[in-house]
Amino acid sequence: MQTLLSELKAIVGAAHVLTEGDLSAWTQDWRKRSSGKALAVVHPASTDEVAQVVKACADYLTQYPDSGLSIVPQGGNTGLVVGSTPDDTGRQIVLSLQRLNAVRHIDAANLTLTVEAGCILQTVQEQAEAAGFWFPLSLAAEGSCTIGGNLGTNAGGTQVLRFGNARDLCLGLEVVTPQGDIWPGLSGLRKDNTGYDLKNLYIGAEGTLGIITAATLKLYPQPKAQLTAWAAVPSVEAAVQLLGLAQQHLSASLTGFEMMGQFALSLVARHFANLRVPLYQSSAFCVLLENADAESEAHARAQLEGLLEAALEEGCVTDAVVAENLTQAHNLWQIRESIPLAQALEGLNIKHDISVPVSGMAAFVASTDKLLAQAIAGVRLVNFGHLGDGNLHYNVQAPEGQDAAVFLAEQETRVNSIVFDAVLAHGGSISAEHGVGSLKVDHLTHYKSPVALHTMRAIKQALDPHNLMNPGRVMRLG
Repeated sequence: MQTLLSELKAIVGAAHVLTEGDLSAWTQDWRKRSSGKALAVVHPASTDEVAQVVKACADYLTQYPDSGLSIVPQGGNTGLVVGSTPDDTGRQIVLSLQRLNAVRHIDAANLTLTVEAGCILQTVQEQAEAAGFWFPLSLAAEGSCTIGGNLGTNAGGTQVLRFGNARDLCLGLEVVTPQGDIWPGLSGLRKDNTGYDLKNLYIGAEGTLGIITAATLKLYPQPKAQLTAWAAVPSVEAAVQLLGLAQQHLSASLTGFEMMGQFALSLVARHFANLRVPLYQSSAFCVLLENADAESEAHARAQLEGLLEAALEEGCVTDAVVAENLTQAHNLWQIRESIPLAQALEGLNIKHDISVPVSGMAAFVASTDKLLAQAIAGVRLVNFGHLGDGNLHYNVQAPEGQDAAVFLAEQETRVNSIVFDAVLAHGGSISAEHGVGSLKVDHLTHYKSPVALHTMRAIKQALDPHNLMNPGRVMRLG
């Protein structure tokens, strides 16, 4: 493969083809669940260079079909399902999009922003704000994840109930196909009924059908006020009831609705003593709400206070606080975003990113909690997530005092079966916003429709017949 490496160096420059030294930043996944070996880490600087790299690899694979060569596209390497790091064969090219980080164009009249795939999400948010607009995609890794990765996994985050997933915030894409061709689909159109919606093939495909190199994204007017409230609720049923009241009182102004279990919040209090976690000690759950109002702060506060008064009267809220300023609001959100890190500090754990209909959330939590408690004495459940859109991070921690690594090794398969079976029984999905990657690929044969899987494989075969793009992710062809 030295001839191929020489060709890649000629395309992007020798300094941007890494084959030696510490490559763990690209070959180890964020959760440190997997560490692979790359033939090379390649950093193109433009869409044309990406296309040339892909074409060179496609030509090599055609000439040497038994070489096992393939490409793993990678953004910020912040994924949670081992979908953007190489395997251990040493035959995969990690194609990093980090150098493609330009903001190409802001169209104020059309409310769109066109950026390259390597743009950090936080940079996109800041660029939108500097232009007087709002790009509402928001998630914990926004300081390091990239737009290409967000779209490749159809990322969710805290604003989905109002604005949808990453898919719903994208109007057009530029994509390099597995043959090395460039699809110039950077349309800013909100209506285009001229055949198949190609962009939605690539969004959520996790780099298995092509490489996203740029995107045209929706912008929104900045709200006049964003207010945050924290409410204690006695049960999941009460949290769902509060969500219904919030939708009635706030309508489209409701942009965040996060539910957090008592144990999840206790981990934050334990591992981050600088964060004062309100109301959690006497309540089974707490809810974090955000009201983004287009009128004024006074109007937003009156709306939020009216909601909480109604909720207290109906008994679905036992106590509540409203942030008085941006610092207090930031602190409340920091508590929510600190749960995954607090859980990691507590020890290795079994993560689940599941979704069920909001109407079935209480029944799912009650029945699955019971099943796990019966199966594993002392098991600790870290329930938190985006209740507003039915997405729960239903994570499982080892019993107090038990070796976390041993627990993970011995119980992960059993726990996954219990949780995934319960998700299926409640009409849900085993992956809500993190994707499938390689961690969940073997579960799809049981938890996804055979017709859906057949159709997905047919699409993969048609667009990438040589299986060049991120093989073994999302689905297996064999």
